[in-house]
Parts: sequence; C-alpha cells; structure tokens
Amino acid sequence: MDGITGFEALRRAMADNSEQPEGPARNARAEQLLAEAEKLNIPLAVIEALGHQLKVYNYSSEKDRMFVPFARLLRLWDERPEDFDEYEAHSLHWVFKWVSAGMLDQPHIPLASIEQWLGEMEHRYRLAGYSERAVHSAEFSVAAHIGDLERAERAYTAWLAADRDRMADCHACELHGQGAWQVKAGSDAQALQLWRPVLEGEYSCAHEPHTVLASSLAPLLRLDRADEARAHHLRGFRLVRPMESMRGAYADHVEFCALTGNEARGLELLAQRPAYFTDTGHPRSRLDFLAVVTLLTDRLTELGLGEQRVPGPAGRSWTARELAAHTRGEALELAGRFDGRNGTSYVGDRVRARMAQRPLVDRLPLGVRTVRSAPPPSVPPPRVPEAAAATGEPDLSALLAEARRLSDTLQPHALEAWAAVARAAEGVELDARDRAEIADHEAMDRGPEGIALFDRAAALYAEAGDPGESLAARARGAYVRALTGEVDAALTTIGGLYDEVLALYAEEATGVRQTASVVMSRARILMRRVDQAAEEAQSPQPPAGAGPDTGAQGPLADVEPAVREVLALVDGRVGGDVRLAARAAEARAMLATLAEQSGEPGRAAQLFRQAAAEYVGAGLPWFAVEYEVQAAALAHQLGDPAEAEGALRSALQHGGAYVEAIGRAQLHLQLAEVIGGRGEAGEAAEHALEAAHWADEAGESATLGAWARHQLGGFLLRQGRCAEAAEVLESALPDLSAETHGDGAVVQAQWWLGDCLSELGEHRAAAERRLQAAEIARDWPEQQDHATLAHLAAESLSSAELPEEADRAYARAGELWRSLGNPHFLVRSLRARAWLALRGEAGTEGARELMAEAVRECESALETAGDPAARGQLVAELGNTHRQFGDLLARSAAEEPDEADEPDEAEDQVIQGAFEAALAQMDRASALFGTLGADGLHSRTGAEIAAGWLEADLGRSAEAVARARGVLAAYEGADETDETVRARRAEAAQMLQLDQAGE
Repeated sequence: MDGITGFEALRRAMADNSEQPEGPARNARAEQLLAEAEKLNIPLAVIEALGHQLKVYNYSSEKDRMFVPFARLLRLWDERPEDFDEYEAHSLHWVFKWVSAGMLDQPHIPLASIEQWLGEMEHRYRLAGYSERAVHSAEFSVAAHIGDLERAERAYTAWLAADRDRMADCHACELHGQGAWQVKAGSDAQALQLWRPVLEGEYSCAHEPHTVLASSLAPLLRLDRADEARAHHLRGFRLVRPMESMRGAYADHVEFCALTGNEARGLELLAQRPAYFTDTGHPRSRLDFLAVVTLLTDRLTELGLGEQRVPGPAGRSWTARELAAHTRGEALELAGRFDGRNGTSYVGDRVRARMAQRPLVDRLPLGVRTVRSAPPPSVPPPRVPEAAAATGEPDLSALLAEARRLSDTLQPHALEAWAAVARAAEGVELDARDRAEIADHEAMDRGPEGIALFDRAAALYAEAGDPGESLAARARGAYVRALTGEVDAALTTIGGLYDEVLALYAEEATGVRQTASVVMSRARILMRRVDQAAEEAQSPQPPAGAGPDTGAQGPLADVEPAVREVLALVDGRVGGDVRLAARAAEARAMLATLAEQSGEPGRAAQLFRQAAAEYVGAGLPWFAVEYEVQAAALAHQLGDPAEAEGALRSALQHGGAYVEAIGRAQLHLQLAEVIGGRGEAGEAAEHALEAAHWADEAGESATLGAWARHQLGGFLLRQGRCAEAAEVLESALPDLSAETHGDGAVVQAQWWLGDCLSELGEHRAAAERRLQAAEIARDWPEQQDHATLAHLAAESLSSAELPEEADRAYARAGELWRSLGNPHFLVRSLRARAWLALRGEAGTEGARELMAEAVRECESALETAGDPAARGQLVAELGNTHRQFGDLLARSAAEEPDEADEPDEAEDQVIQGAFEAALAQMDRASALFGTLGADGLHSRTGAEIAAGWLEADLGRSAEAVARARGVLAAYEGADETDETVRARRAEAAQMLQLDQAGE
C-alpha cells in the first residue's frame, strides 16, 4: 500500500486510523495495515498491527472478530516473548479483560470455555505479577450475567478489596460497573453516588462518561430527578451518537424516550442507526437494543398509533405494531440463546421486564424539537351528573342543572355542557326557557355563524316571559355582528335595545344582570369602534371620504361614559353574583385600554392590575390572565421589570390548565426573557424549556418553538451546560430564519453554538458555525459582530489544526479591526498569525515580520491615544506583544531543524542570536509593564522570569539570579493566597538554585 515504506510509516498510519470514526471502514484499514506489517519482516511491527486490529474491532460493531488477532498475539507471546516491547507486553495482558468480556457477550461460546478462560487469565496475571483485581472483576461480570448473585457478591467484594495496579480498569469504568451492580440490587441512589465522580468529570476515558450518563437515565427518573435525567440525555446522547460501538448506551437513550412521553424522539433515534437492528457482532448490545425498540413500539401501539410507519430493519416498511412483534420475537429468541448457554432464565427474565416497563413521566420536555406521538391531555371535561354516570344514560334534568351551574358561575366548559344538553334534548319536548338557553349557548359557541340563533333565543326568552333576557340575547347578537365588521349596524341595533332595557329596569320588569348584559354589550361595541378607528388611522390608505378626524379620539369620547355606566350599574350590587363581578372587572379593563390609548401607561397598568384582582377575587382567575399579560407589557414599557415579572407569574398561576398551549408558550417565553434579563439563567432556562414544549404542543415548533429553543440554548450556555446547549441550538437552527425570526437571531444562535462546540473541543464544527454567522453579519451596517466572528472562527480553525484557513480568517478579521479602529484586536490577530507562520511554510522569517508589524501597529495607536485609560490599555497591549515576540524568537531557535547529530558553531551562533533578540524583547515588555505600576506587576514579573531563563540559557547565571531576586523583592508582603504570587515566587526560587549550582 502506498506510503507504508517502513516501521515508522506503519505506526503513523495506525495512529491516523485510530483517529477515524468507529466502523467497518476503520476495521478494513486495520486489516490492510496488518498485511503491510507482515511485509516488513519486523516481528514488533506485526505485534503492533495485531494490537491495533484488535483495538478497532473491540471499539466497533464487529467485536466478535477480535478473538482471532488475540489468539495470534497470545501464540506469538508464548513462542517469542522477547519480540514484545514493554508496552506491547502490557497491552497483551490488558486485552485479556476485553476478550473475557467479549466471550460473555457471545452466546455461542460455552460457559465452560469462559470459566476456563478466567482460570487462564488468573494464571497469566499471577505469573506477570499483577494484582487479582482485574480477575475478580471479570469473575463478577460472569456471575452477574448468569444471575448467580451470591457468587457475584463474593467476587464484587474481592474485586474492591484487591489492590489497584496497572491491569485494573480505569476509575471511570470501574465506577460504572459498581454503580450498575447497585442498580440491579435496587439501590438507584447508591449507584448515582458511585457515579458522581464520573458525571462531574473527575474520571473519564474513551467510553466514559458516555455509558454512565446513559445508565443513569432510568435511575434518575425512578428517583423523581427528571431535570437531571433530561440533562444527562442531552449531554450523553451527544457523546454516544457518533460511536458505533455504543449500541447498549444508545439503547438506554431510546428507553429514556419511551419512558418519558418522547416516543417521537425515540423514533428519530432509531432512524439514525438502522444498522443497529441487524449488526450481529455484539449480540448482548443487540439484545438491549431489540428490547427497548419493543418497549417503544409497544408504547406507540398502546397510544393508538400501532399503524404508524416507523424506522426498522432495512428491506421493508414497518408499522409500530409490526415492528413490536418482530423485535419482541428477535429479543426473546436471542435471550433464549443466552439462557441456554448459561443454564438459567436470568437474561430472559430481565429482558421481559425491560420490555414491560411503564412510563415514568407522562411527558418530559427536552428542549429539542419534537412532536407529540399522542394527543395532549385536555382540560378535564364537565363532570358527568351522578345519575347519568350510574345508568350510563344522559339524565336531561341533571345535565340542565350542571350546564346552568357552569354558565351562571362562568366556569370553563359551560358551552360543552350546553352542547351535551342539546344532544340529550333531541326529540324531547322542552319548555320555552330551556329551549331559549340551549339556543343562546349554541349561538355563543358558533360565533358569527350563530347570529341568527341569538334572535331565536331572544324570541324564546320572550315566550318564556323574560323580556330582559330577550333583550340581552339580541344585544349579544349585535356584538357578534360588530366583531364581523358591521360596527355601524351593531350600534344602531344596540341603541334601541339599550333604551328598551333601561325602561324595563326602571319599571322593575327586569333585573340588574340582564340590564348589565345589554349595557356591557353596548360598551363592547363602542370599544370595537375605537379599535376599528385605530386600525383605519394606521392604514396607509384612509377610507374614501374620510375627514380629518378619522382616528380613535372621537370614538374614545363616546366609549368611556358607556363603560363607566356599566360600573355605575353593577358596583355595590354584585353580592355573590360572579356574572356581575365579571362585568365590573371587564369594565375596569376597558378603562385600562382607553387609558393606554390616551397615552397614560401608568394608569392603564394600574387599572389592568385592578381588573385582574377583581377576577381573581370573584373566583375567576382564568379571566385575569389576559389583563395580567397586558399589565406586564406596560410595566416593561415603563422600565419596571420586577412588576412585569410579577404580573407574568400571576398570569401563569391563574391561567393554569385553562390557557391554550400557545398562550402558555408565550407566557413562559416572556418570563424567561424577563428573568434572564436580571441574570438568573437557571430559572430563565426552565421557562424557556416550558415555552419550547408548549409551542410544540401548539404546532408552532418552527416559529415560536424555534425562538424558545434559541433562548434556551443561550441560557444553558450561560450556565456552562455546553453539551445541552449545543443539542438545543442544533435543534433550533433549521427552523430559525431571517424572514420569521430576524437574521440577528440566526447569527446569535450560530455564535452561541460555535461557543458551545469550542468548549466541547469540536473545533472544526465550531469554526463552521462561526464562519456561517460571519457570512450573514458581513452585510450588516455595523461590522463589530462580523469582525468578532471572523476572529473567533480563526481561533477555532487554529485549534482544529487548519493553519492556512486560520491565517486567512485572522487576516480577514484584522482588516475589519483596522476599519473599525480597534488596534487591540488588530494586534492580536497579527500575533496569532505570527504563531501560525512559525509552524507553516513562512517559517521564522514570516513569523518575525508579522510580530514586528504587530509592534508597529500598537506603537502607532499609542502615539495618537489621548485618553489616559486608553493609553494604559495600549501600553499593556504593547507589553504583551513584546513578551510574545520574545517567546516566539526563543521558540524559533529551539525548533530550528538539526540536520547533524552535533550542532556546529554557526548553528550555535544563530541560536545565541535568537536568544539575545528574545531577551531584548522581554526587557522591553518588562519596562512597559513597569510603567503601569501595580496594574502591571504580574505581567512585569512574568516577563522578568522569562528573561531570567533566557539569561540562564545564554550562560549568564548571575544575571538570571539577579532577576529572580528582583521578582521576590517585588512580592514582599504580597497576598499569600494569590495564585500568581505563589507561582512567581516558586519560579524565582527555582531560578535561585542556579546560583547554588554555580557555587
């Protein structure tokens, strides 16, 4: 194969292959490299190639193929152990553990062979002088797998008691195994305590915390720690997703979705890994996967979605019901093979229990976009009268009584209750009053289509001897007509009804409730005219024939007296009548709207709060929500975020389940923004999460949901929860658009995602996001964001080991910083390019030129700076530039190619010259930092220490010691708790030893 010309080339090729994604392609490359190694006629080359092949098999879906290279390695060891170097000898013993675990995962390997292998492992470890810890761990795995719990407990105790040595699994892997045993024993809390160091990053390895995060999901749900489970899912799935070998952990994430009402996300996970259905190289993880697929598809079938198309094994289409039957059969057959090999029913029992689990949470919002598999739970319907519940037949009189109770007290579902009455009354003779109420409420339910029904209800009320309610019904019809745009006609109608009802009221021929209904309808229609006038005033084309006063001011003068008339009528007469209390509260809200339109936001906010309080006091909190939201908006306008927050919290509290999903999404999102504005990112994230959830429920995932996810990602990032934030932002970005959300939101989301990916070490992906954001921002009038993003992209490209691309991005950023008049970042971009040049084709000369240009730019800016604070900042920047220049010169000397075994005199002179130049730069830096006084102390001493080591390299021990003493003198009496102070003193003390060495 091209490029494999020797042992070192082979080693480089194996190292490169190790960095490739897990899977068949990497495995095939390892096989090719083994063939190349065999051509080199170097025993160690073959040994290393076999070890590489074994490793890539182990970390893939083809784990069953690792036994062949291991057997060959073991034979080579037994025949010629001297061919193994120390590392390969250690590796051979290390992979004994992989092979023992691998045998256990293959049901065709007899249990007796596995037990024999355990004995072989113990024998070889004893001969090599290793502890029995790894042996006991392997024995524990065998006993736990077959269900021999007494033996497993003995082996577990022996495992923990044995000394840790070089053969022991890493701390992270050991803790995962120990915690998993506690979960099997029913001790979820103990397991999580054991896993804590792994979850917190104290211990990690190639597969941890990946597996611990996955294993922790179900225990956290069982312990009612759903928020942590959500975080572990988002963080852990991101780690597991690209790793083919982690099917078992992947299955845990699918299971989590099935147990939390996230069935749709579970299907998305299945679609991402179709090969997991059929890969047979690791039967135990395939069994895990098949079991949770059955759990998920059974759940879908239970929800009435058995005929839904779902991802499954390639070659045909699957419904949820069909896939459930298929995977159940496959799982039970495979479990039977394990149990047949083991001589117990333990594996099958656990698989059946796993498939039979019940959901632990109805629906756990995750923040990422998803759709609900089943219809969301609705607000509880009206109660069924006891008589009807007992007989199963509707009792008309009971239904009537319940409907009247609900409507008289303005309860939710009153209209549904009247609809039930109407259905039950079909073919039944009712009196005029009953028929009137049925028609009246049907009209309310049908909106504009029910206007004629209001007239029918009015006629029936009159027939029943209630002229006041007849007028009220007609008034309701007039208001609905106004809502359709026929305001003038509605005003004409309401005028006559208003006069009639007042006359009836004066004659005591009707009551306050009926009269208030007509008076309120009149006020509502007048308010509608105000709204219509305001809309016409904002229209670019005023109506034909309109005079100079077509705005809302004219109608405003008419409506306020009408509203106050409602208050005058009902105030003091409410008693226990919630309808009258509601009239008063609504009138107060109308006055608030009028105050707002008149330019009195403070008074408007007060009236909205009063209206909301009256609704709450009347036992009608769900009516308060609209006005609390308006009060919040006005408080925000008035610069009172605390008042806005209080109003929004009240709206959520009072709305409860009666606010529609889109309304709840909006409330939570507004609260998130207010709370986030005062720096409480944790609570703000909770509300943004709820907003995203309710937006999805409302079918607004691509609009309001995307905005909520955008905000949630930002709040998570502010908390340092970068993996979760990245998952959420990646979910939001496909829906974020300049047209719907503004290009600023798109840029911000890309920016935040780039920051997340950078923190996660995904530098190439971070660069892509930052470059995408910069491309949008390049067309903005203000170029600060464009420059910042270009600079950040350059940093990511540099970290991704893409020096040419990084240099271009830094150059682009530098041009932008120059145009913006920002010398600090212009200088920093030049310094970064200098370091890149040192590693690239430009080499030392190119690097020196760029660093010299950075010095000139900084000096030029300093010459024109007038503000003392700005001058101080530029002096510090110039000092840092000289310091880096010195470091660069010293590094360039150290990295000069050495073609001869011994440096010649000319080369010595070059190195000495570079060190002298570096020392001069350090002295300039120190002098500049010195002019800053206390603010530059740490920087000055850092430059002095660096200069001291250069003096030592130049053979000037006395000068180095003098600099060290100067640093110690600078810190006399300094704060001992300051880490920089301690570090400088330690370096200076180390440098003083040069003096002792000279003596």
